[in-house]
Amino acid sequence: MTKVLVSGGCGYIGSHTIVDLIDNGFEVVSVDNYLNSDKNVLDGIEAITGKRVNNYDVDLTDLEGTRDIFRENEDIAGIIHFAALKSVNESVSKPLEYFKNNLNSLLNLLQCVKDYDVKHFIFSSSCSVYGNADELPVTETTPWAEAESPYARTKQMGENILKDFSHANPSTNIVVLRYFNPAGAHESALIGEAPIVVASNLVPVITETAIGKRDEMKVFGDDYETRDGSCIRDYIHVMDLANAHTKSMEYAVESRNASNYEIFNLGIGEGVTVLEAIHAFEKVTGKQLNYKIAGRREGDVIAIYANNQNAAQKLGWQPSRNIEDIMKTAWSWELRRTAVHS
Repeated sequence: MTKVLVSGGCGYIGSHTIVDLIDNGFEVVSVDNYLNSDKNVLDGIEAITGKRVNNYDVDLTDLEGTRDIFRENEDIAGIIHFAALKSVNESVSKPLEYFKNNLNSLLNLLQCVKDYDVKHFIFSSSCSVYGNADELPVTETTPWAEAESPYARTKQMGENILKDFSHANPSTNIVVLRYFNPAGAHESALIGEAPIVVASNLVPVITETAIGKRDEMKVFGDDYETRDGSCIRDYIHVMDLANAHTKSMEYAVESRNASNYEIFNLGIGEGVTVLEAIHAFEKVTGKQLNYKIAGRREGDVIAIYANNQNAAQKLGWQPSRNIEDIMKTAWSWELRRTAVHS
């Protein structure tokens, strides 16, 4: 079995990707220092897959601590790198924290890739690299606009670092995955999105409002040039996204890549407004949400959604779930995690 190190493996996307990797025959090791995650997710992964994943509680900005993982696992063939601070809003007020954490962790992992001859590296990038794009849907060749937040800038810088690294290290296959807005939960409701810091992503904000953890939710802006005035995003189910990481690793391991640095957009290929997402939740759950319109939020891009044909053609990847599936599974997860903690 091919051994894969998943950084941020106890986080939201990382945990779902571990499940998909195991389901597809990979051996997985995780590294996560629980900065914005919960070690109990390892129990959920075990309940779903029947396998207990070993997690290293290591801060990847610590190079020697990171090296220790590779010393103990000399057969790591690939890395999927999720671990990063990810709140757009927080990054605006704490830019130095974001640059230090997101860039140093990447640099340390790449040093280990070089030193321990790791052949495959999948990078968790973001549609935020595009900024406010002039044309929609965006493709992998859409020029970057100015980053709208320090978080987005760390992703732009991360991609540039990886591109330079790929030129100097032609034996390492690098796949950059720019994804849009992950949401939803595993259909078992045993794992899902459970941020330790206050949730800022739309779907957990919706479910937390519906269950009463929040008195109300805000829609930031209804005066954008969109069909209902609210921002447009491309919401992709987290299990579809997880499977794209597995397919990317298979693509690299099987040497199907045309070059050692490739980029793929991962989205469902259409946009949903914030208000449409709210109404989709209300439709599938029968619950009315208490929301109000607020002013625009600094750092928000107006509209972004993907052209995903490159991933479909080269990776053989196709999302199979829609916004209603996202809301159903997110609500099942919210009900379960609230019951467990009550």
